[in-house]
Amino acid sequence: MSFGEGLSGAEYLASIYGTEKDKVNCSFFFKTGACRHGEKCSRTHHIPTFSPTVLLKNFYHNPVVDVRQADAFDKVGQRNAEEQKYFDEFYEEVFSEMERRYGEVEEINVCENIGEHMVGNVYVKFRREEDAEKAMKELNDRWFNGAPIYAELCPVTDFRESRCRQHEVITCSKGGFCNFMHLKAISSELGEKLYGRRGRRADSAGHYPSMRRGGGGGGGGGGGGGGGDRDRRRGGDRGGGGGGRYDRRRSRSRDRRY
Repeated sequence: MSFGEGLSGAEYLASIYGTEKDKVNCSFFFKTGACRHGEKCSRTHHIPTFSPTVLLKNFYHNPVVDVRQADAFDKVGQRNAEEQKYFDEFYEEVFSEMERRYGEVEEINVCENIGEHMVGNVYVKFRREEDAEKAMKELNDRWFNGAPIYAELCPVTDFRESRCRQHEVITCSKGGFCNFMHLKAISSELGEKLYGRRGRRADSAGHYPSMRRGGGGGGGGGGGGGGGDRDRRRGGDRGGGGGGRYDRRRSRSRDRRY
């Protein structure tokens, strides 16, 4: 029996994996590592067993946009010099810390969406999967700016399918609540400092995509959280991590600077 364009059953299932045609696996989780339905999603969220990308959940706190306020929708995406400086300092600190402790970083992407499942999400793509695994394990035992870090391996390895094209070309009709990534751009000066020395250049949206393309959610693919587990949730407050100078290790006594 053939499916689709003369494909076998296994080939057909592989060809639609993580797409809108896939009735089993969540396409949004596959493309962005996040889903607005969370554990209530009717489709499976596969957390990969190996991937070069680590997701730091709700890690960046934008000082301009308070998602609890009514004007958050209007403010998101606005640019001002003070917030750009704050963001650049945050980005450089995270980039330097990841490379210093774990390994070469290919790219870092930060969401400016304001939906609960995406607000402040930071995606760190390492060159080596082994470095990503080490980072994920260690970061879950650390604090940043007085808040615990929640890290997990992410299925996204090629961010071209994750980014909202409408947001990058004109204005997204869904605003900050879009389910595709609205990525914050670092300044050209910082981009040249971090990526220019590696021969990388910004794209039309001001981002520095990895030159080594992945499979758009590969690096572990269908492996992960235990055969059909939904995405993991941890108790406690996830929000507000980011923008600080202190990355602390968890301790029952008090926070310690590493």
